[in-house]
Amino acid sequence: MAEVEQWEYHTEIIRAHIDNPGVREALSRRWPTFKPSKFSPETMVPHLDQWGAEGWELVHMEPVAGTGSNMDIHFTGQAPSYSNEYFCVFKRRKHA
Repeated sequence: MAEVEQWEYHTEIIRAHIDNPGVREALSRRWPTFKPSKFSPETMVPHLDQWGAEGWELVHMEPVAGTGSNMDIHFTGQAPSYSNEYFCVFKRRKHA
């Protein structure tokens, strides 16, 4: 019988912010002339790269209006709004 492929998952809220630790330095090494805005999605790249280096693949990313003190996700009505918070799902093969 063939072995069934198994996966493990990780979920996390990631905040895009230029002042996150190490972001400015990492982005200037990667893109020397790029000057991202404060909440630019590119400011998440160093954090995403860390997960990738550990074998995790980002399989879903969705902006959320915000999170509460218990990390619960806040939803709003149809009015336009902005957010720098993203719900992310990662997966990697489970080691036997």
